[in-house]
Amino acid sequence: MNKISSTLFFLLTIISIETYSQASLPIDDKGWHLMDKNESGFYGISLEKAYSELLKNTTPKKKVIVAIIDSGIDTLHEDLQSVLWKNKKEIPGNKIDDDKNGYTDDIYGWNFLGGKDGRNVTKDSYEGARIYYKFKSKFDEKTINETNLSGDDLIDFRNYTKSKVQIETQAKEASMYVMILKDIVAKLPYSDSILQKEMNKAEYTGDELEIFKPQSLEAIKAKSVFLGLYQQTRQMEMSNVRLINELVGFYDGQKSKLEILEKGPEEYRQNIVKDNYNDATDRYYGNNDVMATGADHGTHVAGIIGADRKNSIGMSGVANNVELMILRAVPDGDEHDKDIANAIRYAVDNGAWVINMSFGKSFSPEKKWVDDAVKYAESKNVLLVHAAGNDSKNIDIEDNFPSGNFNDDTLRSFSNWITVGASGLKIDGLAAEFSNYGKREVDVFAPGVDIYSSLPGGNKYGKQDGTSMASPVVAGLAALLLSYFPELSAKQVKEIIEVSSQKIIDEKILKPRTENEMVNFNELSKSGGIINAFNAIKIAQSYKGDRKLQVSNSPSTKNKIK
Repeated sequence: MNKISSTLFFLLTIISIETYSQASLPIDDKGWHLMDKNESGFYGISLEKAYSELLKNTTPKKKVIVAIIDSGIDTLHEDLQSVLWKNKKEIPGNKIDDDKNGYTDDIYGWNFLGGKDGRNVTKDSYEGARIYYKFKSKFDEKTINETNLSGDDLIDFRNYTKSKVQIETQAKEASMYVMILKDIVAKLPYSDSILQKEMNKAEYTGDELEIFKPQSLEAIKAKSVFLGLYQQTRQMEMSNVRLINELVGFYDGQKSKLEILEKGPEEYRQNIVKDNYNDATDRYYGNNDVMATGADHGTHVAGIIGADRKNSIGMSGVANNVELMILRAVPDGDEHDKDIANAIRYAVDNGAWVINMSFGKSFSPEKKWVDDAVKYAESKNVLLVHAAGNDSKNIDIEDNFPSGNFNDDTLRSFSNWITVGASGLKIDGLAAEFSNYGKREVDVFAPGVDIYSSLPGGNKYGKQDGTSMASPVVAGLAALLLSYFPELSAKQVKEIIEVSSQKIIDEKILKPRTENEMVNFNELSKSGGIINAFNAIKIAQSYKGDRKLQVSNSPSTKNKIK
């Protein structure tokens, strides 16, 4: 995420975390996304105004369960422990499926990336590579006329053709990064060891390194290497350990993209999970380790939705009366459609009313499985909130999965689905430069730049950027609405959030990742606005809810498919 040799600007979107002690965080932008535009100057969602003026003397009617399908969550975090969902029908650690829902000891949720032996998938391949090698022998170097294909063959051929173009393009880009980073990555461990020895500490930040006065020539050179990296990545508060891990991780990812043309992707998931992947009804796999490793992303998302608002520490989530259900299904790499479909079903069957999905990819070979799960959620009045993605692209015309359209038919959209773009602090950069957009496919925008939230480590916090951060802001608002107005249906909550959004009418907005293309905000999303909690609650107060009385979603043996 840096500009070493003036070429690594792209890495700024990879290492996007700034970890602060609370004392050093500027008070004027900590939690800016919850503020009111007229009071702070930031395009926040007017949440604190809503709590202080509209909900001050009102008691929530229902505790809403929000399921978070992500990379895992730190269950020991000081700001999350009190708001985690706990399966009261399950006895912890007895290795018995007490509630007979098919998942043993699922106390906080479930890990669909786990094996029965306790191992967990951390890294995985990209869906494009999986598709390319699956169909390479069938289609490569053959003259094929699309008009002669139909059904699954046509779909497979189009996916293969698209994946081939993608991985060839990515390999070309990756070769540049590998060439630039190779020497840097090779020198980091040695330089780091020199600095650790002279500074007499295993971990140090860029700020500490800046004031350090090295005595030896080797340490002077090592400081130059690391300090330059810190300054160019603008991560002065980050530890040396994390900086190295992030940079090496990015380098390894680029090497994988470069190597993918020569060899097929590893079977990371299949070698550990060992389910019958091709059988959509094979759902009861995985383990209960919902934190595993690599829980940064999920922990940050969780804090945005529902970090404890009453404990006077850390930060405040959007919703004040929620339980957060943890569903681990997103690895470092592309998620598998089957895991997402089963995570959605688990959430619905175990009482979630809102599901946050801060992930995405360009291919969905088993989209039907995901669509069926979304339809199931729709039938149970469960709202799904999905991040639009961070590729600065128009997803009206470019693929981004999972999507809110049934079977790729844009005329058949799910009524319980919201797609969220990311907005910034000020009118200059209001549409985040990385955010995907689409007048048809993106419903609303929400704050997704410099969002301060929880990070793994028990008491750590920091900032992250992305539509991954915007989506949980919307999920939190949905949960807030449902906790005070539980009679609202999922469709009504979606409608209220869209209608109540703060419209940007008087000014044109810079289109993401362009230099001077100014557009009306309603060209970037369906609603043409940024969500606003104050407006949403005022509108909800006048709504007559139409949530139908339904059979409880609590787990039972009838939910299990034999």
